[in-house]
Amino acid sequence: MTVLGATGSVGRATLELIAEAPPGSFEVVALVANGNATALAAAARWVRARRAVVADASALPTLQAALAGTGIAVDGGPAAVIAAASIPVDWTMAAIVGAAGLPATMAAAAGGGIVSIANKECLVCAGRMLHAVAEAAGTTLLPADSEHNAIFQALDGTAPDSIERIVLTASGGPFRDWPRERMRAIRPEDALNHPVWRMGAKVTIDSATMMNKGLEVIEAACLFPVPADRIEVLVHPEAAIHGIVQYIDGSMLAQMGPPDMRVPIAHTLAWPRRMTTATRRLDLASLGRITFELPDYQRFPALTIAREALAAGGAAPTILNAANEVAVRLFLEGRIGFLGIAALVAAALDRLGTPAAPDLDAVLEADATARRTALDLAAGPAFA
Repeated sequence: MTVLGATGSVGRATLELIAEAPPGSFEVVALVANGNATALAAAARWVRARRAVVADASALPTLQAALAGTGIAVDGGPAAVIAAASIPVDWTMAAIVGAAGLPATMAAAAGGGIVSIANKECLVCAGRMLHAVAEAAGTTLLPADSEHNAIFQALDGTAPDSIERIVLTASGGPFRDWPRERMRAIRPEDALNHPVWRMGAKVTIDSATMMNKGLEVIEAACLFPVPADRIEVLVHPEAAIHGIVQYIDGSMLAQMGPPDMRVPIAHTLAWPRRMTTATRRLDLASLGRITFELPDYQRFPALTIAREALAAGGAAPTILNAANEVAVRLFLEGRIGFLGIAALVAAALDRLGTPAAPDLDAVLEADATARRTALDLAAGPAFA
């Protein structure tokens, strides 16, 4: 197996599952990270990986020093990442954050085996291309995102014409009940304090704006045989139910579990079987009740913006994702306000329209253009 994004939250959770498994269950061929050479070296030693690769070539000397004498091969730079992702393995975790993970995920999909997709941006930006590459190589794509993994489990091979709708649940984030005027004063430290999940900074901010759920709607439209107008979002603060499938006979199947990414990762790691995990079990009696409410599209416009990008097609989802990555970074740096995140994404989409995205080169060009555009726009006072 190979783990792309080994030092992020999903990568670390994956390595925990590997370490907890009976000896000999998994053989780690390669671990890939961006630039945290110290953490990557520790992870490689922990799971006895054959190879460790950093995308940031400037971190390679640190990695080489940390793994000297271990017999673990090391490399660095974008080409080395693609080479590691291309090594034939049975199972790959694709968890590099953002559109930066797209080339490596494509390389893994071209190699056969199973690719567990935790990087939703790959599906948002180039879902059809990823599916085409995987199909040509005989690769199985499995969703590791908690909501999409829940839907995958609830579908369990069901014929598409039996599905009436899909429901993605959302915790609502830390500002679920805040009036919009109060949201103007939100600081990064407020937005990073998620009430339920413990995730990386980018996805935590996306959860606070609910852009995360907008991206997941696009992802679901790519993964599952259901029209976009039958993919719904419900706010579910207890985060016990992660996804629901309603069938034409009136039945609803929901997947439940603790808010722990190790559960969906373990499902893809052992699929089509199940594996034992040490995760906390969901205690229904202690939970007491579960509640649902409709999302507020006025206070969380990112949901509407994402649906509009999905409907527009072409490179619009790529522009949405790239502009959002820039906006989140600018917010974390204190350069734009919380409400400026969605506003900046909308402005970038308005400026760039809907260019075609027939191939990976066009997707990457749209991504780069959207990033430059978002940075240019952010200089204005409207996003403070």
